[in-house]
Amino acid sequence: MAAANTAVHDELLALVTKTLCTRPLMGFAQESQLDGESLKDAVDRYEVDYAWHVLGSDRMRSETIALLETKLKHAANDAQKASVAEVLAAAAADQPAHLLMSFDNDVPEQLAALLCAQHQRKVTPEVEAVI
Repeated sequence: MAAANTAVHDELLALVTKTLCTRPLMGFAQESQLDGESLKDAVDRYEVDYAWHVLGSDRMRSETIALLETKLKHAANDAQKASVAEVLAAAAADQPAHLLMSFDNDVPEQLAALLCAQHQRKVTPEVEAVI
């Protein structure tokens, strides 16, 4: 990855990581107990898993790419798909083992918006050069 791509990747990773909504396993278990349900029932009801697993899932990657394509109004290119996969994999690797996260986090929406904005910044100078 070139230096410019590394900087963009690091920026995307920092923004995604900063906006994650996670809870420690112990806190989630205590909430389940207060609600009178088993941890298994609570996990099933909220579609909760370890944050590293949610972020690294095919479901998260596919949803992010689909949202990106909707925002761009065309299919994502290989570089954009790779960027999504790399950022999600790096965010997953950064998660402590005790943190839980639900699949309904808005990570796909946020990452797609960030990538779309990045794409627009690249396109604008090209368009202005043509005008």
